[in-house]
Amino acid sequence: MSDTRVPPALAAAVAANLRPVRPLASPWRRALALLPLGIALLVGMPAFWSWRSHIDVFAPWPWRALSPLETIAGLLVLAAAFREAVPGRELSARALWALLGAAGATFLSINLVSAASVDVAPATALRWLRDCFAMAIAFSGPTLLLPAWLVSRALPNRPALTGALCGLGVGFMADAGLRALCWDGEHAHILIAHGGAIAMLMALGAAGTTVVERIRR
Repeated sequence: MSDTRVPPALAAAVAANLRPVRPLASPWRRALALLPLGIALLVGMPAFWSWRSHIDVFAPWPWRALSPLETIAGLLVLAAAFREAVPGRELSARALWALLGAAGATFLSINLVSAASVDVAPATALRWLRDCFAMAIAFSGPTLLLPAWLVSRALPNRPALTGALCGLGVGFMADAGLRALCWDGEHAHILIAHGGAIAMLMALGAAGTTVVERIRR
């Protein structure tokens, strides 16, 4: 048991299997690398619907200027997710609850405090609810692939949590673009359509990351 000599065949097999590995960048640098993705969601969603509708679809509310704050918040959440993905650097329970609390406060501050009622028919309000939810998922769902790939390189011990945080970050960046063109300022619309889309992205991120890690292991 105390013999530290390695058989030549085993040493040769190990040496043949060694490959250079590029160290992971810091969580902040990996999150900052996704800034173009956040800008694309912030600008691309209103631009697409303006082109599709052949009209200026920007919401008339002056507080759409707060949308970039949601983009920044999304990048901060993604940085936390990338740290959570590294074994030994998982977020503590206190840090996790603080992060979720800050994210919730940011969403409520930007979307609810500045909300305003609109006078439209119930059928129109229902259609807007459906359109906002569908837009957020359609635009941001595929963008989850890039954060998921960055997470997969770190071998997370809590893949469901890591994926949910990725979904939360991407959801914030998607909501930044969605809020700039959403004409419905009702509290119920914001909570159900916008908040529901973010919750769905968190569920998709958690499920997708869990499946990928199970396949890998």
